[in-house]
Amino acid sequence: MKIAVVGATGLVGTKMLEVLAERNFPVTELIPVASERSVGKQLEFKGKKYTVHSMEQAIAAKPQIALFSAGGDTSKEWAPKFAEAGITVIDNSSAWRMDATKKLVVPEVNAHVLSKTDKIIANPNCSTIQMVVVLNPLHKKYKIKRVVVSTYQSVTGSGIKAVNQLMNERKDGTSNEMAYKYKIDLNVIPQIDVFLDNGYTKEEMKMVNETKKIMGDDTIRVTATTVRVPVHGGHSESVNIEFENEFKIEAVFDLIKSTDGVILEDDIKNQIYPMPMNAHNKDGVFVGRIRRDESQDKTLNLWVVADNLRKGAATNAVQIAEYLLQNNLV
Repeated sequence: MKIAVVGATGLVGTKMLEVLAERNFPVTELIPVASERSVGKQLEFKGKKYTVHSMEQAIAAKPQIALFSAGGDTSKEWAPKFAEAGITVIDNSSAWRMDATKKLVVPEVNAHVLSKTDKIIANPNCSTIQMVVVLNPLHKKYKIKRVVVSTYQSVTGSGIKAVNQLMNERKDGTSNEMAYKYKIDLNVIPQIDVFLDNGYTKEEMKMVNETKKIMGDDTIRVTATTVRVPVHGGHSESVNIEFENEFKIEAVFDLIKSTDGVILEDDIKNQIYPMPMNAHNKDGVFVGRIRRDESQDKTLNLWVVADNLRKGAATNAVQIAEYLLQNNLV
């Protein structure tokens, strides 16, 4: 199994290599791909050195799967070229997510939609992934009417420049490298991505639209507020869910506990609940603070945390690749 990782030297690309190694994905040949300035350099994977390729070299090498994490513009230009060469692309950018001809996949939720003809598969937004993993079993049992979500998103979601800004500010009080318009240390910024005409940010509307597409139900109403916070380790979300049907809180606990990919951390007597520092470098979606919304019937509150570079990006992409392999779709 030849695997290309496009954007192999970036934050998510590096994490993809880690996850491929950890999960013992059957890579017989790795083709790392990066920008022109990195071509010819070497990186290590499972104790072996590999030379960084250009896009053209990677296509010529004919990998079966290419994991893309190189930004939307790069993906728009190059993913179709890989696909035309018969290579299955799993793309981590926003380029293809809302394209009606492309599948948007979280394996625990909707891997069944995939087929051999899918040559460009979209990996959803990090904050959407962790939320739908939890929403899916609840929707099947109680039918979701409406979701109100507020996110608390790690600086790692903005790339290495944002990480450097936070660490520089923490060390010296200021930073020459600014990923954000404002200081992020000792601050929260209620804007992720650009503002749209409706007053929402692009990130917020991603959560709205992607949730409906992944869960295959346009009747679910979603409203989101996304916020950048000065943490590493993962994204946190406060999720309020209104159902069509009544639920018992004990049954909700049991359902979440039995859901693949979800880890229940809810012991308020001992102050145990999900936190990004504990989710860091883990693949699970952690859920806690489960309680009935006492202001409204048939409504539930949850707190959801996951490592945005892993389940929110790299791990989800590798899980898609695993599914394709297991089901002879590549």
